[in-house]
Amino acid sequence: MSYGKCWYSESNDPQSFFDVDHFRPKKEAKRAAGVADDGYPWLAFDWDNFRYSAGRSNRLSKDEASDETRGKGSWFPVMAGSAIANWGTRCEQLERPVLLDPTVRADVALIDINPDDGRVEASRTCIGPDKQLRASKSIELYGLNLPRLVDARKIVLRDVQALHENLMDIIVAANDMPAIDRLQLQMINATHPRGAYSRAARAKLHSLGAAMFCAQPEDLT
Repeated sequence: MSYGKCWYSESNDPQSFFDVDHFRPKKEAKRAAGVADDGYPWLAFDWDNFRYSAGRSNRLSKDEASDETRGKGSWFPVMAGSAIANWGTRCEQLERPVLLDPTVRADVALIDINPDDGRVEASRTCIGPDKQLRASKSIELYGLNLPRLVDARKIVLRDVQALHENLMDIIVAANDMPAIDRLQLQMINATHPRGAYSRAARAKLHSLGAAMFCAQPEDLT
């Protein structure tokens, strides 16, 4: 389902400890600084509440650049005025979570990768204070702009740009069909959901006006 990648960060780092995160925390749920409750113990074994997560998106750690704490931990803030489910009133379907849910397509669309610096930012369709809050808080708590993660995306951005430049050179200079096919396949593979940081690869190709080289629905099998 996730091609072995973290559902939050797209990382596939084999040196990371991957966790099965409870999107709604099974014990304590932190709503704000100094504000917490008993969380969602009835969802402890609910498959729909599980998210495959790299350790640094799920666990608290220090940002090497800013020394600020990042990671989801037991955080689960909700929007102002939202219902809050509890053991007696299990109304989680009425909640309005702040954190973006990687299993909800509309949530995923609220963030994107900057094709120049590799940082996650609010997308063009992330309009309005509520959506902006959800995007910024999710980027912070999931640690989506931790330095090593940004560096990994930058490698993908550079690689995809080099592939595109090589392809354009071959098309102009030699019309070498085997080489053209090979480079096109490499770009499709880089933008396929199985590829690490495939959203970064897609962002770079879109910024180069080369979206036609991204993996298409017929490639996603």
